[in-house]
Amino acid sequence: MSKYATGKHSKAISDRSGMEFPYKEMVREWNGSFVHYTEFEPKQPQLQPKAIGGDGIALLQVRPDRTEPPTPDLLTPNPFKIPALSATLDVLHSNSGIQVGDQVRLTATKNIPTTSLTDQPSTMSIQDIELSTTLAADITASATTLTLTDYVPTTTGGGFLMIEKVNSDTGLFQNEIIQYTSHSTLGTPVTYSGLTRGTNVPFRGVTPANTTASAHSAGAKVYGSREVSSLNSTSGYVLTTLTTSKTETARSGGENCTAGPLNDKA
Repeated sequence: MSKYATGKHSKAISDRSGMEFPYKEMVREWNGSFVHYTEFEPKQPQLQPKAIGGDGIALLQVRPDRTEPPTPDLLTPNPFKIPALSATLDVLHSNSGIQVGDQVRLTATKNIPTTSLTDQPSTMSIQDIELSTTLAADITASATTLTLTDYVPTTTGGGFLMIEKVNSDTGLFQNEIIQYTSHSTLGTPVTYSGLTRGTNVPFRGVTPANTTASAHSAGAKVYGSREVSSLNSTSGYVLTTLTTSKTETARSGGENCTAGPLNDKA
C-alpha cells in the first residue's frame, strides 16, 4: 500500500510569496492556499458573520390589560347609624375615595335598632340595609316596568337597581343596572316604572361602561343603592334613605359589613 513521504528534507513554494520554505513549516489556509506559517492569515471574521435574529418584542407569558372594576370595601364593625329625625344613614368608611353623588351598595349582618316617631322600638332590617329582594315576574330586554317581590326602602323619586344574572353559556356574571323614575308604595309586589335599561352608576367619581340590557327571570336577585349626600371629612359619608328614627341610633350593622359599587361583579 502506497503512502506519502513526510517531507522532512523537502522544500515547498509558498502560494503567497513564491518563496521556498521547508516543507514541514508549511500550513494550509482556509481558502486552500499552501503557505509558510509566517505568512499565514486567518479567515477574516466578516467573511463568516454570526447569524443575528430580530430583537425580541413579544413576551411568552402575557395577560391582556384590563380596567379593573371597582370592588367593595370591608368596613369596621358596626359602621352604620341613623341620626335623629333624619332620613339619612351615616357610614363609617375612612379614606374611601367615595364622592358626593356616588351610588353605594351596602351589606350587613345585623339589624339597626331604631325608635319610631311614637317612641316604639323598631328596626332597620338587614334586607332594608342591603335593599335586597327578587324579581316577582319575568321581564324582557326592552321592558320599561318591573315588579319586585318585597318592599324595600328605595327612594321613590328615582334611583337605581341591579339585577343579578349569570350567563348560561360562559358562566360569567352579566348583571344589569336599571334606572327607575318611580315605584309604587302600597302593598306588594312593588312596581317600578320609567326604566332606563343597561345603564351604570358612579362610584369613587367614576362611572364604568354601561351594562347590557337583557331578559331576566322571576326570582332573580335584585339590589338597590343609595346616593352619597355628603361627606364626613375622612371618617365616612352620609347616604340618603327612607328609614328614620326619633332618636339617634347606636352604631350597628354587625361585623364584616361592606360598602361598594352597585354592580360588584362586573
